[in-house]
Amino acid sequence: MNKEEQKNSGILDAQEKLNLLTEFGKQISHHSNLDRLLSLIAEQIQKIIGVKRCFIFIKDDSKKEFWSKIASGKGLKYSEIHLPLHGNNIACAVAKSGHTINLADAYSDERFSKELDIITGFKTTALLAVPLKNKEGKVIGVFQLNNKEDNTPFNSRDEGLLKLLATLASGNIEIATLYEEVKLANLETIYRLAVAAEYRDQYDTKTHLTHISTICEMIAKEMGFSGIEVENIKNASLLHDIGKVAIPDHILLKPGKLTPQEYELMKEHTKYSEKILKGAKSKILEIAYKMSVAHHEKWDGSGYPNGLKGEEIPLEARILAVADVFDALCMNRVYKKAWPLENAYEYIVSKAGTDFDEKVVEVFKKVFPNILKLYRK
Repeated sequence: MNKEEQKNSGILDAQEKLNLLTEFGKQISHHSNLDRLLSLIAEQIQKIIGVKRCFIFIKDDSKKEFWSKIASGKGLKYSEIHLPLHGNNIACAVAKSGHTINLADAYSDERFSKELDIITGFKTTALLAVPLKNKEGKVIGVFQLNNKEDNTPFNSRDEGLLKLLATLASGNIEIATLYEEVKLANLETIYRLAVAAEYRDQYDTKTHLTHISTICEMIAKEMGFSGIEVENIKNASLLHDIGKVAIPDHILLKPGKLTPQEYELMKEHTKYSEKILKGAKSKILEIAYKMSVAHHEKWDGSGYPNGLKGEEIPLEARILAVADVFDALCMNRVYKKAWPLENAYEYIVSKAGTDFDEKVVEVFKKVFPNILKLYRK
């Protein structure tokens, strides 16, 4: 049988399989972020097989559902889909049986759900779905393709390709899923530590932490940090006052101006933060260390605890300094009433070049319309 006959019959030769595995493996091997990985896999499958729509359904036993954050294709505006784990649907049928479903006319099969087509204005004709299995043979998801680009039914070659891609992708998806679970657990730990540090002197801890982290995210993104760097800065900022756990209540909660001696003790929270976070190995905690120790330093060198000046202050801490002071001015505290947003904005702008990095303040001014939306929700 020659190459053309093999192609028409749906049979993949050894070299074709090897080339496909190599290229697809290169594309997906360096992604631990689950959303990005699924997006890339969907894009590659659409390109390799030539389909109009690709769903990657992941099985979630705890929630008893299949979910798809990635449902790429023309005309599809919805990024997340949920299906019951034990419902009458294609994904469930494939997962339960462990076998491929190949339909030339999807609407003739009672397991096909027409709702999504109705919502998006897309008409599914042909459909191909294969199980996504881990190395133990357990089904962890389903790949589902709707309509080929040339509007022909899916053939045995398409089935072979999709099974091959599913085999290669399953390990990466399982690793990324586990990584996501660990990451979420770590972030939850960070958040709860932040709450422990903040709740003693905030009327609304959750709001304060949300404001600080979101403003840092906006500024870092506008300054050109990469996606992962922006995410790390956002999450690290939550721990900026972790050292306050060691400040006595009679100082932290004093409903009035601190005496010079009390203020000196309050300033010690940056040193306690240093003791808590110094030597941390994770990237988020490394950044949290820089931010928590140096966010009270000032551009002109008049800040504390080390009197750092200008670019001696880590950039992450300079970003946090603007976000922290702005939010502190806009929040009710035991010793003051909240400032109007516009007054707090003017204060930040007036302190550029003395308290704050002028470049950071310029970016703050650019993103201020979005900050207003955040506070006016």
